[in-house]
Amino acid sequence: MCETPSMTSETITADAAGTWKLGDLPVNRLGYGAMRVTGSAAFHHGTPSDRRQAIAVLRRAIELGVNHIDTAAFYFSALRSANELINTALAPYADGLVIAAKVGPFRDWTGEWGTSARPEDLRGHVEENLRQLGRDHLDLVYLRRMRQDSITEHFGALAELREAGLIRHLGISGVEPRHLAEAQAIAPVVSVQNRYALDHPDELLRICGEQGIAYVPFYAVAGNAGAHGATADHDAEVLAVARAHGASPAQIRIAWTLHQGPHLLAIPGTGNPDHLTENVAAGAIRLTEDELTRLNSLHAQGD
Repeated sequence: MCETPSMTSETITADAAGTWKLGDLPVNRLGYGAMRVTGSAAFHHGTPSDRRQAIAVLRRAIELGVNHIDTAAFYFSALRSANELINTALAPYADGLVIAAKVGPFRDWTGEWGTSARPEDLRGHVEENLRQLGRDHLDLVYLRRMRQDSITEHFGALAELREAGLIRHLGISGVEPRHLAEAQAIAPVVSVQNRYALDHPDELLRICGEQGIAYVPFYAVAGNAGAHGATADHDAEVLAVARAHGASPAQIRIAWTLHQGPHLLAIPGTGNPDHLTENVAAGAIRLTEDELTRLNSLHAQGD
């Protein structure tokens, strides 16, 4: 058996996963993704969340030591907006809480997706996040690439907003290595947010590690289920490791993700208070070398 602290004998907080710096902003490596706080499925599909529970989950995340929240103005359901819930639950914001937002994609008031934002649209998108969150600047803003071949113009527009003081740090999302090089020629990149999971590799994880850049995976727990939610398709190796630790398969997926490098920041999201506690506790799971080898073999099969 491993030396992982019991999942039931104590309250495990986010600092168990260790820390990293987003630029000059220290954060615990186990954070929170706000997409699902609005309802039972991604964006405007599915059942809207219970407002009181959503606010309670956000406050509980802070109590559990989460100090890195990932959100976006386009995270809203028929009745709920992630940014508004964050503002209601957490403002005035605690010192040391880092809120990251994304721009690039956008939706109209009905929830329908528009085409990719133009560079000149991005200031309005940043300002909308500021209004919804009730802040005068954003700690970190990701440019989410939307099929464009080059991100130079879009990232340049965000770099100008950084110079103007609306943004503290910049990141990029949904990108290839060449896009990281493009962005770095314009302004510092402190974080890359890409799809990555046990069953979904990404070469930028290694590149970011070599350059000291944070890597923040999305759908790390969902795997191939993507926006539909946490996967129910677990390999026998995942289930075996979970049994050995007295943990859930989702916790093992989070733990494995955190073991991929000190620069990796996990942001599992949920609107369920019990799942939140489990997600945070996963940061304390220490996998053995044998377990990592077995799980890594599954990861290699996704190449």
